[in-house]
Amino acid sequence: MCSPQEFGMNAGAVRMVTRSRVSGPRARPRGGGEVAAPLRRGKASAEGEKSRHPVKHQRKAQSLNVAYEASDGEKGEETKLLKAPSWEPQDWQQQLANIRTMRSGKDAPVDQLGVEHCYDPSAPPKVRRYQVLLSLMLSSQTKDQVTAGAMQRLRARGLTVESILQTDDSTLGTLIYPVGFWRNKVKYIKQTSAILQQCYGGDIPASVAELLTLPGVGPKMAHLAMTVAWGTVSGIVDTHVHRISNRLKWTKKVTKSPEETRRALEEWLPRDLWSEINGLLVGFGQQTCLPVRPRCHVCLNQALCPAAQGL
Repeated sequence: MCSPQEFGMNAGAVRMVTRSRVSGPRARPRGGGEVAAPLRRGKASAEGEKSRHPVKHQRKAQSLNVAYEASDGEKGEETKLLKAPSWEPQDWQQQLANIRTMRSGKDAPVDQLGVEHCYDPSAPPKVRRYQVLLSLMLSSQTKDQVTAGAMQRLRARGLTVESILQTDDSTLGTLIYPVGFWRNKVKYIKQTSAILQQCYGGDIPASVAELLTLPGVGPKMAHLAMTVAWGTVSGIVDTHVHRISNRLKWTKKVTKSPEETRRALEEWLPRDLWSEINGLLVGFGQQTCLPVRPRCHVCLNQALCPAAQGL
């Protein structure tokens, strides 16, 4: 806003312009006499100008679609932000319902041997979170059964940051073998454990960004660590989810990595389903939608699955 002084100067300028317009020869009345007082810029001036100029046709009004955001006090069930409808895959709700039916037995390997079942529930919270992260690091390129066996051997020796740092590399390798890439994982586990002790007091970071700075920790591990260790759903990502989403055409286009699939799914999948979808599809991929020779003949989605039509 302008200051009062600036406002006064502007007003004066308007009055001066007005006087200059009415003080010319055309402003004198035909019969002589005093010059009429200048009109104020208001209704009278507008009417005078209107009478001197031909009537102009008004432009055709354009319709505008306006969406309003409710204030904090008004947001609720009845007042939601207006959003343009986003893309979503065909038949996805029925496909999801069928997968829930097929997974109702909760008898896949992930249901008994996943990272949610590898930590010691009686350990202090900080130790539990560390054990969750370690099990995730071991699980990369490794079957759940193998990961669970390695975690049992580690826990038998007292699985903490301190115990891992005191274990020599050879012994640690023997304990985690035969997980995939076990030699690299020995190095990453030692490096990560040292960082956690020095920078986080033996706990694990509480954000995806910080978790990703740890050696040997990728996006899948970081998002699952947030869900299992911290109880915060931050994303969906898994090899099974990646494969099944592409088979069901749950992405606008074919995705080439689990991370790309995660971003594609999160664009349309309701957030309240994120925590469920990972475990649901992992078990479905272990039992029915196998990587090689999927069991389409027993799948309830056989008639709805685009991939099944080509088999």
